[in-house]
Amino acid sequence: MSQHKVVLLLGSNLGDQKKNIELAVQKINEGENEMLKISEFLMSEPVEFVSSNIFCNIALVIFTRYRPIQLLDFVKGIEIEMGRINDSKVSGGYADRIIDIDIIKYDELNFKSKRLEIPHHKHLFEREFSSILLKDFI
Repeated sequence: MSQHKVVLLLGSNLGDQKKNIELAVQKINEGENEMLKISEFLMSEPVEFVSSNIFCNIALVIFTRYRPIQLLDFVKGIEIEMGRINDSKVSGGYADRIIDIDIIKYDELNFKSKRLEIPHHKHLFEREFSSILLKDFI
């Protein structure tokens, strides 16, 4: 089974944000994924919704054996396990969250379904905090 190079963005704006992200990174690593690169933490204002809670974000590059939808199910499982209640794709809007894990790139794949779009265009082209985190990763 081949390895796939994937870029992920993680964010948290509830509780101990850095600890939430560190736990999510640990869980991603425990899922038989190989960490290649991890960014510094970046604090940012919420985007596309109003909240008084600041986000802590990081970018990761991993090697994974998961296919795209399997990887999505894996990271969504981590979000649920860590206590995330609302998913923006399901609820139709953004809200505060204990952890958010987005798949930004998967090899050079172009893929679109109801649940997943690769590459993740908003993070690649529209969001300033993403541009900062991803500048050395893409």
